Amino acid sequence: MDLSQSQAGAASTVHVMAIPYPGRGHINPLMNFCKLLASTTPDVLITFVVTEEWLGFIGSEPKPDAVRFASIPNVIPSERVRAENFPVFLEAVMTKMEAPVEKLLDRLERPVTTILADTYLFWAVRIGNKRKILVGSFWTMSVSVFSVFHHFDLLVQNNHFPIDLAERGDELVNYIPGLPPTRLVDLPTFFEGRGRDTLHRALECFSWMPKAQYVIFTTFYELEASAIDALKAELRLPIYTVGPSIPYLELKTISSPSASQNDRPDYFRWLDSQPEASVLYISLGSFLSVSGDQMEELAAGVHGSGVRFLWVSRDSDSWVRDGICGDRGLVVPWCDQLKVLNHSSVGGFWTHCGLNSTMEAVFAGVPMLAFPIFWDQIPNCKQVEQDWKIGWKVKKTRDKLVSRQAIAETVQRFMDLDSEDGKEIRKKANELQRACGQAVLKGGSSYSDINAFIGDISKKITC
Repeated sequence: MDLSQSQAGAASTVHVMAIPYPGRGHINPLMNFCKLLASTTPDVLITFVVTEEWLGFIGSEPKPDAVRFASIPNVIPSERVRAENFPVFLEAVMTKMEAPVEKLLDRLERPVTTILADTYLFWAVRIGNKRKILVGSFWTMSVSVFSVFHHFDLLVQNNHFPIDLAERGDELVNYIPGLPPTRLVDLPTFFEGRGRDTLHRALECFSWMPKAQYVIFTTFYELEASAIDALKAELRLPIYTVGPSIPYLELKTISSPSASQNDRPDYFRWLDSQPEASVLYISLGSFLSVSGDQMEELAAGVHGSGVRFLWVSRDSDSWVRDGICGDRGLVVPWCDQLKVLNHSSVGGFWTHCGLNSTMEAVFAGVPMLAFPIFWDQIPNCKQVEQDWKIGWKVKKTRDKLVSRQAIAETVQRFMDLDSEDGKEIRKKANELQRACGQAVLKGGSSYSDINAFIGDISKKITC
């Protein structure tokens, strides 16, 4: 692709190379942050590096003129199948991306002054230090999960790794600075299975993290203040909380009377016709999914609940759509999630608890039914239910399906706006929504940190 710089780019004083881990849940928050940088300062040029396959997926999506794409070869033939053999994919990310990125750096006409790289791309810190380029370690999960990995040695010292979760999962971890007491079973899924198989790579990334010049978190300060304060007291490098790193800049009024109904997607017009806070929005993410048997129970349970729902499913042309929709539900292959969550008819969110989805729910003030599957989704679920009290976990037992009867009962209770429990979680969700909104306004914690980060990297370039 053409990497020559425009006249505007040549006049820029800050050239950021942004390198996300090649997965939707990592690419989106880094792109959203880059858009924020571009909207905040006029003299920034951002080269956003993705694999060839991901360039095909996102290359036509709208972005500021200051953000331009550059591509490197795919790490495996088809990155969309990474869930099928995650350890193999992760190993390829760790070993096959570094050399093409170095070659790209040599081809760019304008020198890169700052690298923003996903924390899992530890080799980016090595590249930056070797070339004397500032590196920001960009963390796309919660600060609490970051702290667990950063203090992993404490788990070992306290005889909490390795263990058998079936026997000791209810034991409390109460010694990680800034974190509330947490059961072992509510930590990321690194005790067994593919989580255990990839743990060594995650820990290797954290061994390189202190060698970066900055750490950037995609949450906002008020959400995890204790954990952030503890890390600021311990780490010797600046920490910036810039979240929520979601596309809130792109939000437009979705119920404007002047908007042509023909210009709006069918699912928005369907939402317009539903009563206020009556719809359960369902999305279980783009990477991992539940088993076919569990999906069947989930679909039957939601249908049996009698609750209105909008369900995003990649299998929307299958039995999921044909078997459960009726006149109270709609199944679609994709939707603009943040706008949907901000629609007045949406009263709840059934989610896998990936951090991006969790942050979008917090921003919109929508309570959650948490159904985590893997890795950081487990502790995110714990925070939603126990720490922030803005949702419930869908109760399931180890290696057993959640039955359709249990799902139907849970959904009915969750969407009962008049119950005391329902009122309480919605009250908490509204309080957290206000805190989130304040963080991104002028003078708020995230607004201030974004400007401080830009000021810092600009100042060091001119020194």
